[in-house]
Amino acid sequence: MSTLIAIVGPTGVGKTDLSLRLAKEYACPIVSCDSRQIFKELKIGVAAPSDDQLRAVKHYFIGCKSIEERYSAGKYELDAMAVLEREFESHKALLLVGGSMLYADAIFKGIDDLPTIDTELREELLRYYAENGIEAIRRRLYLLDPEHYKQMDLSNAKRILHAIEVCMMTGKTFTELRTNQKKQRPFAILKIGLTRPRKELYDRINRRVVEMMSDGLEEEARNLYPKRNLNALNTVGYKELFKYFDGTWSREFAISMIQQNTRRYAKKQLTWFQRDEEINWFHPNDEDEIVAFVQNNVS
Repeated sequence: MSTLIAIVGPTGVGKTDLSLRLAKEYACPIVSCDSRQIFKELKIGVAAPSDDQLRAVKHYFIGCKSIEERYSAGKYELDAMAVLEREFESHKALLLVGGSMLYADAIFKGIDDLPTIDTELREELLRYYAENGIEAIRRRLYLLDPEHYKQMDLSNAKRILHAIEVCMMTGKTFTELRTNQKKQRPFAILKIGLTRPRKELYDRINRRVVEMMSDGLEEEARNLYPKRNLNALNTVGYKELFKYFDGTWSREFAISMIQQNTRRYAKKQLTWFQRDEEINWFHPNDEDEIVAFVQNNVS
């Protein structure tokens, strides 16, 4: 059976070097499961692969969508599964690499089939959100589906609105509609998780943010500032700099908040992935050990 080698872990842990080595070892492409690197306008702030890396190994789902487009984990599942099916015709192993929890789970487990949302309802809820703010939509979700309210990221307005849309479209709770039944895949999945001691990881994250600023993140964010209200730009590395451009924060404070919010996101990623008992955990420096492990498990 063909094998999908999945390399997951928190932002900044060091997934890129290992994935490039394994891609060359198996002469196969890399399928990204990073929900931010998919946008062509975002490069420095999302640590997208360099041009040299993209030339060295074929990548899918890097810089292939615009921030103007609506894209979801459900759409990613369909698109990525089509790529995997096609590439497995000529490869015994493929690589899935990234840290976006929902995108990884879209391949590992599959996304539940939820109803298509009525455009008028979506526009009505967006107006309600614009007029009343995030606290108002949190309260509405709590009334419609208190169980889902307890489980979700209450800082993510897009996901709160989507849960409300589903409840209002179907008359059922979002919790009821999520089957959580794992879809069967026509390939084996070998899951490798990369992690580091907390201080080591956080130091890397802090240094990487400084490097991003040196590499031109401020200019990249300033060019995107006119489109700051797009959902794709409500993300770490950009939203903090927008507050600096607004005059709300100082430059130094914005940089410190990028570091803090990136550390928080890394912690959330680790918590999420550590629930998956199928993931085999390694330190990124143990490359030879990881390669040997993969060789022993990929026929």
